[in-house]
Amino acid sequence: MQPKSKALLGRVSDIDLRLLRVFKAVADCGGMAAAELELNIAMSTISRHIKDLEERLGLVLCRRGRAGFALSPEGERVYAAAEHLLSATESFRSSLHDIHRGLGGELHVALFEKTATNPAARIPQAIARFRDVAPEVELHLHVGSITMIEQGVMGGQFLLGIIPEHRRSESLAYDELFDEVMKLYAAPGHPWFAPGRQTPGWKDLGTQALAGLGYHSPNMMLAHEHRLTREATASDQEGVATLVLSGGFVGFLPDHYADTFVQRGQMRAVAPRTLNYSCRFSCVHRRAPALSRAAQIFRDVLIEAHQR
Repeated sequence: MQPKSKALLGRVSDIDLRLLRVFKAVADCGGMAAAELELNIAMSTISRHIKDLEERLGLVLCRRGRAGFALSPEGERVYAAAEHLLSATESFRSSLHDIHRGLGGELHVALFEKTATNPAARIPQAIARFRDVAPEVELHLHVGSITMIEQGVMGGQFLLGIIPEHRRSESLAYDELFDEVMKLYAAPGHPWFAPGRQTPGWKDLGTQALAGLGYHSPNMMLAHEHRLTREATASDQEGVATLVLSGGFVGFLPDHYADTFVQRGQMRAVAPRTLNYSCRFSCVHRRAPALSRAAQIFRDVLIEAHQR
């Protein structure tokens, strides 16, 4: 049997962009059934669109069946390329709005997790002001890790990102916004949950099972600075909280986020005057090219809200 010939996509048409958007939504949702609600079209139509795209590209993009949905190696590469293409397309649309001095299109902003309960974070106020100034702009707010946000801003998927600073990149510009206090917490079952006669310090912390974030962050930098060994890692702060709640670990969490657990008697801050550190959150964007008009306005209202 002769191998199937590869289709070569010529000029990218509106049909291709529509099919790529469907494919990206399916991949983001983890399957066609989940994407049905996101796209508001029938699953049979989604399946046909994916098949049409595969035929136009001459590639098998995903596997679906009893084992579940998964992108093929070729599908993963097409997904990455589609992200860049769709981002560039939206950037072009935003540029046209800028040229006509109108405010429209989409604005993608990425935000580090667990900031909504921080009283120092005035992001909701900035969003409200942005909606007053640019009601026609469709705002998309994404939540992710520091690495995901930085890579997304550098790659153009997000025009702005709000992250705790840990190391600055020369390709990004930083606007300082607000601070966050991290304290060490223990839960029932851990010997440090009950107040002791002596207050533990950083040296004592080195003897305890520590849970922390498993990627480069202020949390990881602190562990390296004080030579602390993490015996468990998590991909986000909710994971750290879950490990602490097990009673087998201590871990640093934002004080505003941990407050609910403290009020319920599920956690206690350990030596809060000593075992704590602060994070500075900043808004980041690429130094080049210049921000779209909508992104610049959002940046301005963010800075203004936090200066107040």
